[in-house]
Amino acid sequence: MGVALPPSANQDELWTGYFAAHYQGRVAAIAEQIFANSGVRTRQAAVNPMTEDVSGWSTEQRMRRYQEEALPLGKEAVERALTSSGLDAADVGLFAVCSCTGYATPGLDILLARDLGMSPRTQRLFVGHMGCYAALPGLGAVSDFVTARGRPALLLCAELPSLHIQPPAARLETQQVVSHALFGDAAVAVVLRPEERNLRGYAVREVAAVTDPTTADHMSWQVTDLGFRMGLSARVPQVLSRHVRPMVDDLLSVHGLTVADVDGWAVHPGGPRILDTVERQLELEPSALAASREVLATYGNCSSPTVLLILDALRRRPEPPRRVLALAFGPGLTLYAVLLELA
Repeated sequence: MGVALPPSANQDELWTGYFAAHYQGRVAAIAEQIFANSGVRTRQAAVNPMTEDVSGWSTEQRMRRYQEEALPLGKEAVERALTSSGLDAADVGLFAVCSCTGYATPGLDILLARDLGMSPRTQRLFVGHMGCYAALPGLGAVSDFVTARGRPALLLCAELPSLHIQPPAARLETQQVVSHALFGDAAVAVVLRPEERNLRGYAVREVAAVTDPTTADHMSWQVTDLGFRMGLSARVPQVLSRHVRPMVDDLLSVHGLTVADVDGWAVHPGGPRILDTVERQLELEPSALAASREVLATYGNCSSPTVLLILDALRRRPEPPRRVLALAFGPGLTLYAVLLELA
């Protein structure tokens, strides 16, 4: 794995230095409480609103800046992942990129493949607008390639939510306040290789998904003239509470396992209530989601890279967990899960 982060920003300073003036009157008081209860201490911002206010920028301006910021950030993450894997860029058979916060063609997949010296025959895949859960179907796609072709693959998740701060609103728009309080920027790359002897790492054992189309309006990411606008219903935890336990039980049963057999949990921290819901439905000890809560506190919700940041934290423990279940959630409303096992 390889992680790359823009400069860090303190949550309290973001509030006092920018967002306190972004909201007015009663809205400001409610917004301040949402920021305080977000579970976020620090987060990273390629574009810090305290020094550069993009809330009035057009989508065109934001997309140009996305290319400027995402390219070096993604390159740093990929180079670190390749170095740690002992592979050269030319060894990569498939290069997959997940990102929902910026678009251009040629995209990150093409430009990074060129700049890093990947083979002209390297296959590429770009996954856009899957949002916060994109890393897990991305992981499934690259692991399928590795299994079928017997060649290494590389997954990059790169997001810059800081480019999508919305203009001030006269009335309370809770969903916008929540997104302003939660999201941060990050890039994480993961190398997958065919199974080899003496190769230490996590093997992808199972991928599962559940989509509840009756709740499609609960989470959205709309392209507007002023950047991308987040829609996040307060009912999302309620939907998760119906689906997360059956999905997890079904996935684990394929391998003759139960929740008790999982000693590592990488649960996407869409917010504190999301983590509380998963903990309650899976009947986990509070310590089980410590890594997810710490990633939320340190990085915020970085959309697709977030679950990979949690995996990175788990694998760096003095005694890494043997079995990890990664869970992430996003538009659809969609739940994705990946079972990993230490090889």
